Amino acid sequence: MKHRLTLLFTLCFLLLLPSAAQERADSDSIIKDLQSQLHEHQLREIMMREQLSRTDANNRRDSLQLARRKASIDSLRSITAGAPLVIDGDTLLKLYARKGGMTPDLRIESAEKIINERGKSLTFFSDSCYVFEGEYFSDIMIGEDVILSISLEDALWENTTRQELANKYCKIIEAKVKELHADYGLQQKILGILFIVLILAGQWFAYRLTKWLYMRWRLRLTRLLLKKAKPISIKDYEFLNMHQIGVASLVTFRIIFIFIIILQLLVSIPLLFSAFPETKDFAYTIYGYIVDPIKDIFDAIVGFLPNLIKIIIIVVCFHYLVKGIKYFTNEIAAGKLKINGFYADWAHPTFVIVRVLCYSFMFVMIWPLLPSSNSEVFQGVSVFIGIIVSLGSSSIIGNVMAGMVMTYMRPFRIGDFIKYGDTEGFVIEKTVLVTRIRTRKNDVITIPNSNLLTSQTSNYTVAAHDYGIIVHTKVTIGYDMNWQFIRQLLIEAAEATHGIVHNPKPFVVITALDDFYVEYEINAYTHKAETLSIVYSELRQNILDKFHTSGVEIMSPHIYAHRNDLELQIPKDQQHTE
Repeated sequence: MKHRLTLLFTLCFLLLLPSAAQERADSDSIIKDLQSQLHEHQLREIMMREQLSRTDANNRRDSLQLARRKASIDSLRSITAGAPLVIDGDTLLKLYARKGGMTPDLRIESAEKIINERGKSLTFFSDSCYVFEGEYFSDIMIGEDVILSISLEDALWENTTRQELANKYCKIIEAKVKELHADYGLQQKILGILFIVLILAGQWFAYRLTKWLYMRWRLRLTRLLLKKAKPISIKDYEFLNMHQIGVASLVTFRIIFIFIIILQLLVSIPLLFSAFPETKDFAYTIYGYIVDPIKDIFDAIVGFLPNLIKIIIIVVCFHYLVKGIKYFTNEIAAGKLKINGFYADWAHPTFVIVRVLCYSFMFVMIWPLLPSSNSEVFQGVSVFIGIIVSLGSSSIIGNVMAGMVMTYMRPFRIGDFIKYGDTEGFVIEKTVLVTRIRTRKNDVITIPNSNLLTSQTSNYTVAAHDYGIIVHTKVTIGYDMNWQFIRQLLIEAAEATHGIVHNPKPFVVITALDDFYVEYEINAYTHKAETLSIVYSELRQNILDKFHTSGVEIMSPHIYAHRNDLELQIPKDQQHTE
């Protein structure tokens, strides 16, 4: 607009000036020139207006496009995690946008590789980072390497400009590179080697000092201990004599020596591996292998203390409960406390059963309080053990049940003289599994309770006490002898026998009338079950004496069939003379 006014003003001024013809001709040419310049300015103005209008439209379009991109990024911000740049456990930054065909993860991977290479290079000094500004990207560089290229999209994700974001990331990366170089550089490697040499020398010196003290003092301390120590005895049993105490002290000192060496290694080995950052994690791993189990055990013990207190209370309560039951058991067994229908000899077996039930109930109460009692492994092992016990203890359970049944059946008691099959003897022990019998020849025979329960047994002691045992023996006499005389001799022999009672009286039974002889059986009562064999022996001796002195021959059909003037089969000094 200003150019147009200037041209009009100039044109009017030239028209008003007086001029000569020559001047008029010149002025005409000037006017033409001015007119042409005016047209050119007008054309330029029109073109500038069109360009300005296009620029404004582009700017408005770019602003709208930028706003749309920012709104799209804001909508993705809550659901996009981003790719973090992590160096030695430190998160330096996050990228969300792609760069051409490179995903954020690939960009991070490339940047991480360059940072690690530059930071861990074996040099004394590290390079500085700087930002190289381009038309579309701001490159963060170190030396000739491009660590990261920051685009407009990256800036929009962080709500800042591209240049500001590049400078911010450049400072962060440079600080991390210097930190890595301080840990992994050549200077640190030299210091690490010197540190390892120092640790090895210290460990060698500590080992030599410990061994010197061990070799110097173990015998001296052992001699000093033996001078003041006394044998350790528990009642009449000498648990440790002086020689064993000396050996135990030497072994104890040896264990202490090994324990101290292990403690030294636990300190020195992690220190050795911590000399370099590359092996520092391995040092922590080794240290964790040793410390973590100890810590876990300690934590488990501390965590188990409340349940342990409950278990102790339960055990103490059941212990005194069993002691109270045992007191009443002893009273019943001694006959001081009597219960109708409950025999005194039932007291101890019943106490065993009640004690097993009490401890079983106690175990059921304690089981949930044990560590890992709910774990599948613990339960599986328990089931496996239960199956093994069930399969392998069927005979044991049978004997136990038989022992319990016989306890309350009371077929015999300890001290009774019984007969089992062809075995006779005194009952010396009854357990839940077996019964032991001592024969007359002092042979101890062990019989499973299940066998006793399913077989016939004879209790001579009970029969002798309640009814009297009938001892009996048979003799064969020829038909030529009067049976009343023979009966009288047998009764006299029985009455002369020690242990035979006179009431009920002995009696004789004729059991058979064979072809060549008469079979007599003497029966007499005795209450001496424990000396039954002696009673039998004395009875037979008396029968021989009575018959021989009376001239009665105890004969067999074989002798009678071949008599033929054979002399009487009686000792001559005992033959009857009339």
